[in-house]
Amino acid sequence: MLRKFTLSAVILMLGVTVGAQNPIIRDQFSADPSALVIGDKIYIFPSHDIPAPDDFPRKDWFCMQDYHVFSSENLTDWTDHGVILDQKDVPWGNPKGYSMWAPDCAVHNGKYHFFFPDFMKSDGQAGKFSPFRVGVAVADKPEGPYTPRETPIEGVFGIDPCIFVDDDGQGYIVWPARGINIAKLNDDWSELAEEPTPVGNLPSPGLIEGPYLFKANGKYYMTFPWARKDTEVLAYSVADNIYGPYEFKGVFFEEWPNKCWTNHHSIIQFKEQWYIFYHHNDYSPSFDKNRSVCADSLFFESDGSIRIVKPTLRGIGISKATSDIQLDRYSAISETGAAIEYLDTANYFAGWKTIFSGTEAWVRYNTVQFDGNCNGALLRVKAPKGGTLLLQNDQKTVAKVKVPESPDWAEIPVRVKGIKKGINNLIVKSASEQEIHVDWIRFTK
Repeated sequence: MLRKFTLSAVILMLGVTVGAQNPIIRDQFSADPSALVIGDKIYIFPSHDIPAPDDFPRKDWFCMQDYHVFSSENLTDWTDHGVILDQKDVPWGNPKGYSMWAPDCAVHNGKYHFFFPDFMKSDGQAGKFSPFRVGVAVADKPEGPYTPRETPIEGVFGIDPCIFVDDDGQGYIVWPARGINIAKLNDDWSELAEEPTPVGNLPSPGLIEGPYLFKANGKYYMTFPWARKDTEVLAYSVADNIYGPYEFKGVFFEEWPNKCWTNHHSIIQFKEQWYIFYHHNDYSPSFDKNRSVCADSLFFESDGSIRIVKPTLRGIGISKATSDIQLDRYSAISETGAAIEYLDTANYFAGWKTIFSGTEAWVRYNTVQFDGNCNGALLRVKAPKGGTLLLQNDQKTVAKVKVPESPDWAEIPVRVKGIKKGINNLIVKSASEQEIHVDWIRFTK
């Protein structure tokens, strides 16, 4: 079993699977993803944004009542294992607080320990604010079921717990409260084993929250969201000792251009590649308190610094040619003649479409697995005046698609020829001036 912090290489299961591309969770809001490597799988423990119900008065604020867990073996297909903890099941928590914010999960003594923030019980008044505390729920399997302990951890007041397991097996909890604090956990991870140590040399001014500590090349990387100006960036400090002193190194993930207020992340190594999991409000463009989990590759420079992360639509993982390939999650797009729009602004979870509106407009979608014997394709398209598309497999045209006049969505079959077996890039190019809308492409044998 791999710990999530090293550089070296179901009772509630719903069985719901979502495909590749960003966001990786595509049927519900999700945020604050905590990733954990267990053998040949990655598990993600995010928070779960929901639209505020009637009994939560703050319609303009974060609203979270439960947690799900998701898993993947290939970084492409993600399975939702269902709810692992609900606010009504926390013995010490407010059952109507809707305050189950960013969690974390780690393994200790063969058990899965899920750390989560919640409001303490109040007078039962919905939405009444009280101090955040951090509790622990324990399970035999990452999918659960999880049993919450009767009381929160004494001495931890705040949100966004991060659990770090060092090379010697010692567990630590890291959390934000007037900066960042770190403390050893006791033998059963139910209490602090020492007084908290503040992490110094943090940037200022601006709110710092959501710390995530990991280890690479013998160094401790303390990463955190920082409200540097208008919205949060991701920044980091590095130390030789877990308690510091930490040296601030700078920003590795810039502010969101659309001014989404938060970002919150985790960083893991899986099969010799580092990945960052984070969130953005892709499915809620007008309200940034409903967010969605995304993932991209992360790289280090030769001096150990973290390379600036450029968030992508394509994301990570390999798409099977026989799956629905969403061109709108492109790897590259032409400067003119191609655009991305929502399919349905009344239901953002319906996703996006690609619109071609000029000759030579194109979209490239990388890393598609073609297994051979591929002689056909199916395209979901519409074109008010008809038009022509070219399908290219690594620059070679494998099909010319005559799209008939179709004001409504239609599935158009086409013969393909000459597709190279293996992992290749797919390019779709317009060969006409007419406007053509594409939802997805699926190759057939």
